[in-house]
Amino acid sequence: MKNIGLFFGSFNPIHNGHMAIANYMLEYTDIQELWFVISPQNPLKEKASLLSENNRYQLVLEAIEAEPRFKASSIEFKLPQPSYTINTLVYLKEKYPNTKFSLIVGEDNLASFHKWKNYERILEQCDLLVYPRPNCAKTEFHSHPKVKMIAAPQIEISSSFIRKAIKENKNVQYFVPERVWKYMMDMGYYK
Repeated sequence: MKNIGLFFGSFNPIHNGHMAIANYMLEYTDIQELWFVISPQNPLKEKASLLSENNRYQLVLEAIEAEPRFKASSIEFKLPQPSYTINTLVYLKEKYPNTKFSLIVGEDNLASFHKWKNYERILEQCDLLVYPRPNCAKTEFHSHPKVKMIAAPQIEISSSFIRKAIKENKNVQYFVPERVWKYMMDMGYYK
């Protein structure tokens, strides 16, 4: 049974921190493929600062073109919004019944994981592969048998930092994959 890692995010924009985590997950866990699942609208985030979902999907495609084990997924664009992880998982399980899915999340998500819709069902259906984030208190989920702490290096790059830097006319090209930077500059994103 193929094990696919699902890396959910706004990817607004995708950056080298995302790429490094994804690379680490492929090399140091038992997943064989990693899908970047671009969220159309995180129920806990403001929509106004988001680049359109198709533009963010294109940026992910630019970022991953050299790695065949990476896929960009627009699956949530077609599902009811706001998008909830459990609904996406149910849909994927129906579409790919012979596939195991693992969720890739930052450790900062564990503190609010009990607020996720049907979080118990999420844990029944898949493993949580958790990468470390700074200053995270231990939660009840840290010791859950389906939660696997993955010792990926911490990379302090955020999409909000990149958006702000571009708005301020800073050159932050080495924080994002080369093709992503070129595409964003050509399109005038985040100016």
